[in-house]
This record gives sequence, structure tokens and C-alpha cells, in this order.
Amino acid sequence: MLEIKDLNVHFGVIHALKGISLSVQDGEIVTLIGANGAGKTTTLRTISGLKKPTSGSILLDGKDITHTTPRDRVKMGMSQVPEGRRVFPEMTVLENLELGAYLRRDRAGIAQDLKMVYERFPRLADRKRQAAGTLSGGEQQMLAMGRALMSRPKILFLDEPSMGLAPLLVQEIFDIIKDINQGGTTILLVEQNASMALQIANRAYVMETGSIVLSGTGEELSNSDDIKKAYLGG
Repeated sequence: MLEIKDLNVHFGVIHALKGISLSVQDGEIVTLIGANGAGKTTTLRTISGLKKPTSGSILLDGKDITHTTPRDRVKMGMSQVPEGRRVFPEMTVLENLELGAYLRRDRAGIAQDLKMVYERFPRLADRKRQAAGTLSGGEQQMLAMGRALMSRPKILFLDEPSMGLAPLLVQEIFDIIKDINQGGTTILLVEQNASMALQIANRAYVMETGSIVLSGTGEELSNSDDIKKAYLGG
């Protein structure tokens, strides 16, 4: 479904991504793990079209989308839940969700998907008239995920969905990610909680200072001594 080939990204003189290549197959959960500053978020922002690469290519369903706009990528089936959730705090929960469908014109389909989001996140239904900025951190994460789902993505990018959440909420968020995937949405997950990410991932890539240094199945990397020492506290 998604293929990244030899992607390079610069911020001025800083070489942020150094020729990375990765793929995500239809129906998979693929995770990117690595320390702060490894280049994980830059990778997602470049795939989404928010950062222009210096060189390399991005293909979606075999089509080169390297130079298309972020708006066009949403139309093609990409959606991203950004780091830090980035809900619109003064707008209601319902208004935030409706913004997720801003490119759609199928009112019946939007209403159907809104019902689906409320069924998946019952707390959002209870708070649909409430300002998003008054929600808890976990509820805002659910809102950001629900908003992304309103565009009916084929592939969903999640950037640090567990950041700042209590352990019980972290487990709930990862259960929701698995549920979304089982519903037919392909997922590329960036996550510092390597242990949780590897438990649900079909495949994983490890990033260090802008390069991919290791890849394998989630199970293989969970059992790797090097990964245990570096990321799993083993």
C-alpha cells in the first residue's frame, strides 16, 4: 500500500532523514520506534506532505505522491493523528469531528461515520456539545483519533498516541488502535512506548539519528536482546 524509497529530508544544513526506505502493506500495523530526535515524527510529516523531501519517493498504491499536496493525500486516503493531539480547544467535540470530514460531501456517509465514532468512543458522545479544550488528555486523544477517522482513511498515521496518558488509558488507546485496524484500516504507528507498540505491530522499524537501523516482525524485535536493552528496559 505505502512504500517509501530512499527518502532524504533536510532542515537547513541538518540532514534529518538519511535515505530511509520502508513499506506498509494493506491491513498491517507497522510501528516506528526510536528515541527522541530519531526522525520518527519527521518521517510521518514528510509522508503526509507537511514537509518536503530533499530526494526520494513516496508511493501510495503504486502511485508516486511525492509532490502532491497534503489535501490531495487526504483525498487519496491518508489521515494523521498528530503528536500532542492538536484538537481545536474552543470548538465542541462535534465540531472537531465534523472538521475531520471537511473534504467529504456525502452527508449520509458522514452521519454514519459520526455514529461509528460515537460507538467506538462513547465518552465523545456524552461530551459532543462540550468544548474540546475542557476534555481530559485521554479524551482529547480519542477525539483526535475520531476526527482522523471521519475522513475514512485507508491508512492512518498515529504520532505518539500514548504520550502523557496514565497507564490504564494507554492500554485502552492501544486496544482501540487494534480495533480500528481489525475494522480494515491500515496503520503506521510512531510510538516511544516500544513495548506496547511491538505487542500490536505486525512489523516494526527502529530509527536512530535519521536512519533505519533494524527491522523485523513485532515479535522478533520484542525478543531481540539489543532492543530489550535499548528500549524495553531489559
